[in-house]
Amino acid sequence: MDLIISLIGITVIMLGLWAWQLKSRRADWVDAAWAGGIGLLAIYFSAVGDGSIEKRILIVLVTGTWAFRLARHLAVRLAGHDDEDGRYQAMREHFGQRANLFFFFFFIAQGLVAWLFALPAWVVANDPSSALTGWVILGVGIWLLSLAGESIADRQLAAFRQDPANKGQVCQVGLWRYSRHPNYFFEWLHWFSYPLIALGAPNQWITWLGPVLMLLFLYRLTGIPYTEKQSLKSRGDAYRAYQRSTSAFVPWWPKESEK
Repeated sequence: MDLIISLIGITVIMLGLWAWQLKSRRADWVDAAWAGGIGLLAIYFSAVGDGSIEKRILIVLVTGTWAFRLARHLAVRLAGHDDEDGRYQAMREHFGQRANLFFFFFFIAQGLVAWLFALPAWVVANDPSSALTGWVILGVGIWLLSLAGESIADRQLAAFRQDPANKGQVCQVGLWRYSRHPNYFFEWLHWFSYPLIALGAPNQWITWLGPVLMLLFLYRLTGIPYTEKQSLKSRGDAYRAYQRSTSAFVPWWPKESEK
């Protein structure tokens, strides 16, 4: 029943946001709502879960901190622009008069995806074990590393973009020297926390949805393919050189010949 209630709840939130964008024409805010929705679902699962109090508190800290940090980061970026993100403008142009109908189903799908990504939190919230095992400590360690890495990557990119002298240039500072998408890498890494924290818990296999689905989304759907396409369009040969020298995902040393 908790899973059904949570799915209905996140769907209602997304439909409310869809109704708001009918007038505002800012469908791009669904990105921030998606991240924040996962955090809200984690809080709900913790409140109604049957697991140990230790695991229920832990999952709020782990999922909530990650989700609300990402939601805030996206919200700040969205609030800094008056126009809708290019992805969503392209969707509106493509579907024309049917755009609002398309977004209706798109927002429902975003709610479903948020719910799927929140299921690892549901597993942990219903884990009866309160033992602070080495696996739990390792899981928390991976979470801390990924949270720090994603935060640093986001700040480095934001600082680079804020400098007018860097307009049209490719960010290759800090973590961006070793990966073209370090923020995506650490976001993916974060999802490995849950299988470790929930090791031995009932339905532990569900926690593997996180890293598997996130890799699919980042590599094949909304992450790297779109970002690379936009970067090639705006930065041209400079970004092609960056592609040749720098790892796409996993941080690694750049190729010597392209430094």
